[in-house]
Amino acid sequence: MPLLGLGTYKLEKAEETCGEAIKIGYRLLDSARVYGTEADVSNAVQKSGEDRGSLFLTTKVRRNEHGYENCKKAVLDSVTAPKPGYWDLVLLHDPLAGPEARHEAYRALVEAQEAGKIKSIGVSNFGVDHLKKLEEAHVGPTPAVNQLELHPWCQQTSIVDYCRSKGIMVQAYCPLAKGKYLSDETLVKIACKVGKTPAQVLLRWSLQKGFVPLPKSNNPDRMKENANVFDFELEDQDMIALDSLSKDDEGSVTWTPCFKGVE
Repeated sequence: MPLLGLGTYKLEKAEETCGEAIKIGYRLLDSARVYGTEADVSNAVQKSGEDRGSLFLTTKVRRNEHGYENCKKAVLDSVTAPKPGYWDLVLLHDPLAGPEARHEAYRALVEAQEAGKIKSIGVSNFGVDHLKKLEEAHVGPTPAVNQLELHPWCQQTSIVDYCRSKGIMVQAYCPLAKGKYLSDETLVKIACKVGKTPAQVLLRWSLQKGFVPLPKSNNPDRMKENANVFDFELEDQDMIALDSLSKDDEGSVTWTPCFKGVE
């Protein structure tokens, strides 16, 4: 799996933007059925001339398509032209459909993986309890990935630690916190110190945490900036300073982190 990807949620001119991202060097494109960008991603890949095997494409099955039969139909639709012939990773988008529906949907993903429509399977926005219940249901292997909102202000440490204990890769959506904290004094100070932008520092923090960040942008210059994060490292003291910015759930810039309290 590439170390960094492009998010496509509410991405304007998604096909054009994904094509530009591929030119810049992005090799991971993150889509979802609810985003409506699956065909855009596929078209961008085809027009790029890049070998399909060199790219890593992700999509997600939304909650109203959970359940065994619904999920089977969703996956079939997601691999039917003009969408990609297969996906490298398919996730259950969230746990809100309830235990039975999401477990049966996961079983459908396992079968799709065995049929070659999917290379790997996982989940998104799953808390520790959701992951434990999935394991106890014995419907398939441990998820390869759990995609979460992650940045210094929303670190979801207990979930991250659990994923690590189970060998589950953690992807970070909203790694730039939608720009909400880019003027934070601590962040700006570190950015000045290392000669990078605040956004680049946040992505570097994510990488050094072992996450796969998925920043979103439709600006080519910004996409280049976001990808230029592999020529420096943050010192331990800088990582500690960023870690100290945590606001727990209050730092979230999206929905309630991992739907705590949801069965």
